[in-house]
Amino acid sequence: MHPIICTIGPFTLYSYGLMLVIAFIAGSVLAGLQAKKENISPEIIFNLCFVAFISGVIGARLFYIFENLSYYIRNPVEVIMLQKGGLSWFGGLIFGSLCALVYIKRKKLSVYRILDLIVPYLAFAQAIGRFGCLLNGCCFGKTSRFGIYFAVHKAVLIPTQLYSSLALLLIFLILRFFQARPHKEGQIFFLYLLLYSTKRFVIEFWRADNPVVFTGLTFFQILSIGLFFISCLKLISIYRSNK
Repeated sequence: MHPIICTIGPFTLYSYGLMLVIAFIAGSVLAGLQAKKENISPEIIFNLCFVAFISGVIGARLFYIFENLSYYIRNPVEVIMLQKGGLSWFGGLIFGSLCALVYIKRKKLSVYRILDLIVPYLAFAQAIGRFGCLLNGCCFGKTSRFGIYFAVHKAVLIPTQLYSSLALLLIFLILRFFQARPHKEGQIFFLYLLLYSTKRFVIEFWRADNPVVFTGLTFFQILSIGLFFISCLKLISIYRSNK
């Protein structure tokens, strides 16, 4: 809708990049405040968020390029053009989580305790980031007369970015509800994975940028199913251990 906010001389401010920065600042600041309440150093949490953010963006970009390899083979210059969008949440989750785990282990902290602390604010940051997708026009939905006109696509499309953002805000509120109450370590993190995978599975039916690969499902829906069942098993295990 508005990929470019403004241009000042040689400098161009892109809406996608701007929203990513705002998402990172908002998420890390809120996570830092929560850490202070839990007697954990806010500086450690901010550094963790920075490590996870940078590594997550790299992983998300590499995963997205792999998904659309034929396009980037034809247009290799666009590999580094993040301003046009193109990040895969699953790639960001995998690489960002691995780097975050290394950092947490080096600081000798409880992995699940830290993950439980930050994931509600990760969902909040993602909600902001999806507005960047809406403004940029990426992660777009299917054609619909009840949608929004996207000039970049010259069509009226389902605003899947907006729906995803609203769903992530709801996930944030649910996670905060449980975070503010007594819970076992890991419960908030796996609840996030369960809710996100459910959200992504549903949203994929309305998106037009991911091809169907198996039995009417996209690659991300198949991944979401796997993540959903893993999360369910982990939550059941946590519940039983709690009893």
